[in-house]
Amino acid sequence: MLEEDFSYIGQELAIFADARVWKAYWASYIAPFVASGRVLEVGAGIGANTSVLYHPDIAGWTCLEPDPKLAARLRAMVDGSSTYAKCDVRCGTLDALGRDERFDAILYLDVLEHIAGDRAELGSASTHLAGGGVLVVLAPAHQWLFSPFDTAIGHFRRYDRRTLTAAVPAHLQCERLTYLDSVGLLASLANRYLLGDAHPSRRQIILWDRVLVRCSLLLDALCRHRIGKSLLGVWRKDASRFSTKPLNAT
Repeated sequence: MLEEDFSYIGQELAIFADARVWKAYWASYIAPFVASGRVLEVGAGIGANTSVLYHPDIAGWTCLEPDPKLAARLRAMVDGSSTYAKCDVRCGTLDALGRDERFDAILYLDVLEHIAGDRAELGSASTHLAGGGVLVVLAPAHQWLFSPFDTAIGHFRRYDRRTLTAAVPAHLQCERLTYLDSVGLLASLANRYLLGDAHPSRRQIILWDRVLVRCSLLLDALCRHRIGKSLLGVWRKDASRFSTKPLNAT
């Protein structure tokens, strides 16, 4: 689990907030799983992903962010805004949740790779899933792509299908496990073996987002999502095995 009194060491959040094409791309896969019910976003940062996925039809959206400074920025975005009327910001980790709190979707969007004990984290998260609820993980792919940039922003690892599956509790049922951004994989290879940049510039991020990701929209489908820079997984908690009290029950 992320540690208490956590201070995020990465400086890329504001830069990647401008990656609009990329965010719209992965959001198109995740949106159906957050169409209603209660959502928990772990490691919400400055709210860049919240602003992409949040919509008023959900029952509630809880943002967990362990860094007090980032949580304060996120709270400033949410407080007093009618757009995020159902959004609750909490500074902390899963320990900040009530033991009986349940969610219909729990999101780890470019977060799990920052957590040393990923298996323990997802095990704890699964106890907060309502029956039929989904665990959604978006993470950087392929350990052989691990670069100075990963180290600089506090990544412990990158994932492939085998290692991400191993981190997820076995009682959850896999519904989707797919790679995204095949063209971006080539850019990551160049950075890993040729450039070695610890901090990409905003210009590089915009080039990747506006050009390479648009190319990936076409190539990913042709490759049947077998390669890519990122890995997206969705697992569901079987409602028949894990009965829970309805969320609106008293």
